[in-house]
Amino acid sequence: MEGVVISEKGLLECGRKCTPSPFLLKTYMLVEDPATDDVISWNEEGTAFVVWQPAEFARDLLPTLFKHSNFSSFVRQLNTYGFRKVATNRWEFCNEKFKKGERELLSEIRRRRAWSNNKQHQIIQNQDSDEDQRSSSTSSSSGYINLVDENKRLKKENAVLNSELTSMKWKCKELVDLVSIYNQKKEEEEANENDKRPMLFGVRLDVQQGDRRMKRNRAEIGENASILLSQSCK
Repeated sequence: MEGVVISEKGLLECGRKCTPSPFLLKTYMLVEDPATDDVISWNEEGTAFVVWQPAEFARDLLPTLFKHSNFSSFVRQLNTYGFRKVATNRWEFCNEKFKKGERELLSEIRRRRAWSNNKQHQIIQNQDSDEDQRSSSTSSSSGYINLVDENKRLKKENAVLNSELTSMKWKCKELVDLVSIYNQKKEEEEANENDKRPMLFGVRLDVQQGDRRMKRNRAEIGENASILLSQSCK
């Protein structure tokens, strides 16, 4: 009975050793996914992976699998599994058991045990602090660049909108002027249609005023004639 118990424990221990940790599996999935190659991917040799855009990686990818958005915590997890940062100008991490196309090697990666030496603890803390500072600096720089780009884009859109608004104002003014000219011409045409006076060289003649003048002249002639007749009779 005791031998059976020992055998079951051995099987469980073997199962744990043969199964990669969830952290390694999730990281491998992210690196392998071609849809995220612009953020995280293998290097050219397939012997290490590179986080090309740490800010986007922390913001968009980490929460989907690791339920946090702390890039520094992700780097610390890599360190506990023996990964090393192998480049100074980019976030490239290497582990001899973490290679492209060799997923079966993941089960051979072991998590490091806690260090008992205080000096070694201090070294790790200093490394983590440096990683935090670099990660924070990278994230801040990336966020500032994104804000600058967004500000430039908004300025360009605003300039285009102002130009379109100015053009629409001129077109609206021209339309109002055309309507005003049309109404004025229409009023003049209606006035000409209602005016029955004759025209001479495009100018209306004041016939009524001429008639009144002729009548006045006739009356004066009649009065003068009457005076002359009365004087001659005397």
